[in-house]
Amino acid sequence: MTRDLAPLTTESVDDRFARIDEMSVAELATLMNRNDHDVPLAVESALPQIIPALEGAAERMQRGGRLIYVGAGTPGRIGVLDASECPPTFSTPPELVFAIIAGGREAISGAVEGAEDDADAGAVAIDDAGVGPLDTVVGIASSGRTPFVVAAVRRARELGALAIGLSCNAGATLSAVADHGIEVLVGAEFISGSTRLKSGTAQKLVLNMFSSIVMVRLGKTYGNLMVDVTASNAKLRRRAITIVSRITGADDTTSEAALVAAGFKVKPAVLALERGWDTQRAERELRAVGGRLREALEAR
Repeated sequence: MTRDLAPLTTESVDDRFARIDEMSVAELATLMNRNDHDVPLAVESALPQIIPALEGAAERMQRGGRLIYVGAGTPGRIGVLDASECPPTFSTPPELVFAIIAGGREAISGAVEGAEDDADAGAVAIDDAGVGPLDTVVGIASSGRTPFVVAAVRRARELGALAIGLSCNAGATLSAVADHGIEVLVGAEFISGSTRLKSGTAQKLVLNMFSSIVMVRLGKTYGNLMVDVTASNAKLRRRAITIVSRITGADDTTSEAALVAAGFKVKPAVLALERGWDTQRAERELRAVGGRLREALEAR
C-alpha cells in the first residue's frame, strides 16, 4: 500500500517557488541560495538532540566501537561519502567508519528499485555487519520512515548498539525506534519533495559532526591540525610537511626529512623532532598514550 506523503513537511509545497519555471537563472540561483540559509539554522535548533548522540558515539568508539551509517537513496550516498573520507583524513581502517546503503554497491551510482522498502533486508544488513554493543548505528532518512532504515536501526538497538535516527520530519518513526532521534526540520524544498536539496545538505552537516567530532575525541587531531592524515599524494605530502613545520617550528627541509624517516606519518615525525628521538621510540611513546600527540608531547 502506498504511504500517504501529506503529513511530511519535506513533501510540502512552498508557494514562494510556484513559478520557478518562469524565472531567469539569476533569479533561480538567488532564491535557491536564500532558501538554503535555513539549513544551518535548522541544524542549530537540533543541537540539543545531536550533542548527546555525539557524546554516546564518541564514548563507544573510545572503547573500540565502530560508526556505521545506514541509508537508502540520497541519504545512503551521503553516508557513503562521509564514511569514505575518514581513511585519508584520519588514517582510520575502512571498517571503523562505513556505510550500509539499501541495494548495495549498485545503489551508490544508480537507483535500485524497491530496495528502500525492504525492511527485512535492513535488519539482515545489520546482522551481516556483526553489529554489537560497542557500535554506533546512524540511520538516515529524510522522511524518517524508510522501511530499510527503520528496520536497521531497530535491529541495531536490539543488539545493544547505540541507535541514532537522523531525519527531517517531526515525530519520525525513525526517532521512535532509536536511542537518540535527531530531527532537523528544514521545511519545504525548493523543488517540492526533492530531499536531496535542503534535507541532504542538513544530513551532510550532521554527519560532518559525527565523523569529525568523534575523531577529535579519539585524538586524531592536534588542535585543528589533521595529524593522522594519510599522505598518499603530492598535495597531502605537502600538507604533512606544513603540519610538522607548524607544530615544531622546523623548516620544510627538516620536516620533510623527519617525515621520510617516519614513513610520512606526522605524529612520530613531530615527536622525533621535538624530543630528539628516533622514529621507533617516537612510535612506542605514541602507542603508550593511545596515539594522542598532545599527551605524548606533554608527558614528562
